[in-house]
Amino acid sequence: MTIRLVLAGCGNMGYAMLSGWLKSAKLEPQAVFVVEPNAELRQRAEHLGCRAAAHADGIPAEAVPDLIVIAVKPQVIREVTGHYKRFGDGRTSFLSIAAGTPVATFEEILGELAPVIRCMPNTPAAIGKGMMVVFSNPLVSDDVRRFVAELLSASGVVTTIDDEGLMDAVTAVSGSGPAYVFHFIEALTVAAEKAGLPAETAKLLAMQTVFGAASLAAEADEEPGVLRQQVTSPNGTTAAALAVLMDGDRLTKLVTEAVEAARLRSIELGK
Repeated sequence: MTIRLVLAGCGNMGYAMLSGWLKSAKLEPQAVFVVEPNAELRQRAEHLGCRAAAHADGIPAEAVPDLIVIAVKPQVIREVTGHYKRFGDGRTSFLSIAAGTPVATFEEILGELAPVIRCMPNTPAAIGKGMMVVFSNPLVSDDVRRFVAELLSASGVVTTIDDEGLMDAVTAVSGSGPAYVFHFIEALTVAAEKAGLPAETAKLLAMQTVFGAASLAAEADEEPGVLRQQVTSPNGTTAAALAVLMDGDRLTKLVTEAVEAARLRSIELGK
């Protein structure tokens, strides 16, 4: 079968995305070729039915894949991408999920004919609940855009931006955002324990409350602010808590400062 996709890197994120593509029947295993130097990681791709090799030169010489997905750490992007320069004649498109690596870096390595898509996913993509934001250079065809959007949809929600400069903000909000939510769960758990609840009960209440509220916000027609108001009875318990969190826009200001710190760090890393 023709190789439609080459996956360069089968670590946690690469493997999660690959599993999603195959489970959702977006791709047949035989149409995927995985390049992964780590034998253990390579074997789990083979267990899914994909062909695999330790190095890029293991890809059949006659292969012209539709898409090469670069799923490695930013520190080795240049080294890894350089092994795929022979596919930079315009017939193969490239999709990167490496944080902080601009499209220009891939154009520099692969040549001016290479169609390049940059994607910022987040860790919930591992369970099909991710947020994927993509930016494409002008060489990416509409067919490839649709193909990539369909692939990424197996891992969650997909949206596009037209200004690559916004990727730093995307990184700060959805890329790093899960960590903010995890910390809120930690904080709510601690607060629950200090209020007298047993540790396991505190953890369960905190986690399920965040999960349920986020699910409701995603499915409801109302804006989050309206949902907040619906929970808040005048002079009730929720109102008392929100008086602390919203005093002087305390929580909003803190989150805004956190996002801005992450955005500025993303800019620094990109340089």
